[in-house]
Amino acid sequence: MTTTRTSPARLGRAALAAGAALVLFAALPGSAHAATGTFFYHSTQSGDLEITDPDNGECYLLLQGADRVDNHTDTDARVYYDRGCEESADRLVPGDGRDFRGDPARSVQFG
Repeated sequence: MTTTRTSPARLGRAALAAGAALVLFAALPGSAHAATGTFFYHSTQSGDLEITDPDNGECYLLLQGADRVDNHTDTDARVYYDRGCEESADRLVPGDGRDFRGDPARSVQFG
């Protein structure tokens, strides 16, 4: 019968490699995560509207523009003046709100 011994240094390197692989796997992008909560907005033409549990990274159109927004999600919301989430207007942390006098907000993105 043959017995193979593994040195403690070799076991340490194997454990380190396994740990590094786990960290890399956890960092890989998976399915889109959703914010939890509701983003409320008001449009003078459409009234009170909301977006519930929005996907992070997706650009949402604010119907007919918003003159008031309130972020009641658990993640930051970036509000934009254009319809394509490019012309930044403001960043709202969870629980924050803002009035838009003059130019309405037209889109929002979370995460």
